[in-house]
Amino acid sequence: MALTINTNVASLNAQRNLSRSQGDLATSMERLSSGLRINSAKDDAAGLAISDRMTSQIRGLNQATRNANDGISLAQTAEGAMQESTNILQRMRELAVQAANATNSAADRSALQAEVNQLKTEMNRIANSTTFNGLKILDGSFVSQQFQVGPNPNETIGFSIKSMAADDLGRYYHNAINTTANQGAGSSTAANATPPTTNTIAAQTLTITGSKGTDNLIIGAGATAWEIASQVTNSASKTGVTATARTEVTLDGLSASGVVNLTIGSGGNIATVNASVTTTDMSELATVINDQSGTTGVTATVDAGKLTLVQAEGKDIQISNFSHSTASATIKATAADNNAETLTSGGTDSTRVSGVIEFSSQDSYTLSSNVGVAAGSILSTAANATVIASFEEVTAIDISDVEGANDALKIVDAALGKIDAQRGDLGAIQNRFEATIANLQNVSENLTAARSRIRDADIAQETSEMTKNNILQQAGVAILTQANQTPQLALQLLQG
Repeated sequence: MALTINTNVASLNAQRNLSRSQGDLATSMERLSSGLRINSAKDDAAGLAISDRMTSQIRGLNQATRNANDGISLAQTAEGAMQESTNILQRMRELAVQAANATNSAADRSALQAEVNQLKTEMNRIANSTTFNGLKILDGSFVSQQFQVGPNPNETIGFSIKSMAADDLGRYYHNAINTTANQGAGSSTAANATPPTTNTIAAQTLTITGSKGTDNLIIGAGATAWEIASQVTNSASKTGVTATARTEVTLDGLSASGVVNLTIGSGGNIATVNASVTTTDMSELATVINDQSGTTGVTATVDAGKLTLVQAEGKDIQISNFSHSTASATIKATAADNNAETLTSGGTDSTRVSGVIEFSSQDSYTLSSNVGVAAGSILSTAANATVIASFEEVTAIDISDVEGANDALKIVDAALGKIDAQRGDLGAIQNRFEATIANLQNVSENLTAARSRIRDADIAQETSEMTKNNILQQAGVAILTQANQTPQLALQLLQG
């Protein structure tokens, strides 16, 4: 290598290496002080873009977690208020049971109704004043609300909360009166005539459309109210509609006092009863009928001189073989639809009474039959006509008489069922939110770890790099000093 004065190649080389080691040292110090491997795009442009996208996702996931927690808080607030409404309804039910007892006077029931009125008002107040962050959540306005539970568009959980006001809770019902009180065939005077073998219900398709869907029930000819109600209830999982049945017939208008003989039964189980009665008192007949109720399934009560027969399951009640110690004595049998049949002692008169079917649901529903009422429909409508269920709300509860108290029990039970169903939905939503939160936290954790591997500095490696670059810098300074002294050798040669 030539010895020159104008160009010091060794010095230039030392300067270049010193500059590089200074830059590398500055980079190491920046990474160690920030903890990041990527501090700007020049460090790793692709890595920076990827890590920034991950940061967006992570921050979105963390906010979605907070959103889901807010959803849980809202659901818990709503459920807490519903618990108070449930307590109120339970108290109403307790008062209704008390009011239905025969020991209460009209004044007693009036006092019970006064408390019920206050409870109804409080239910409405709770529904209209329960809020979360200023939003009313029990007045029916919280419908199809969406909770953002993900970092990207349309990653939502939606739910609604129905109104819990006393005005909006209750039961939807319809009473189908398919009763008949008809004579047996023939006009002979034989004393042992038999009742009709079936009722007037025709074969038909009953269509029920409720909150859960639609079902078409095939009803057989002569089906009893009990059989129809059983079919309806068995399809409740498809429609949300249930049914109960009850058969009643009232015997009154006895034309003469004396000894009465009757054959009474239901579902093919019959018994013959006899008792001494008067035109105003048939209590002894009621007693002997009740003695046979284990066989016949029919019970009897007496009120104001009238004898009421009840088949609690809704099976047809059969009455035949009416005889009286007074020839040609008569008694009238009246069914729930006020259709009446007069039975004559020793005659062929007999009757078969079908029951009343009560359809019930927490939500609205419709009914229709392909058979009209004149042809033996269950419903009192023309063929294929739609029957819309009536609504009895909690606000309408009136326990000032026994009938109202019994109706109140049905209304309250339906209202409780509706609240319980809504609370069940809220419980499911809370569990879903909790599962969502767990998943969001897991994804956020894994994504954060992935971002760390891309962007964070390896402290051990960077410390080693800084140490190396620091040594190189010191060495570079020393070598540069030596290189800058090289031209002095040329001067010494000139001087020598």
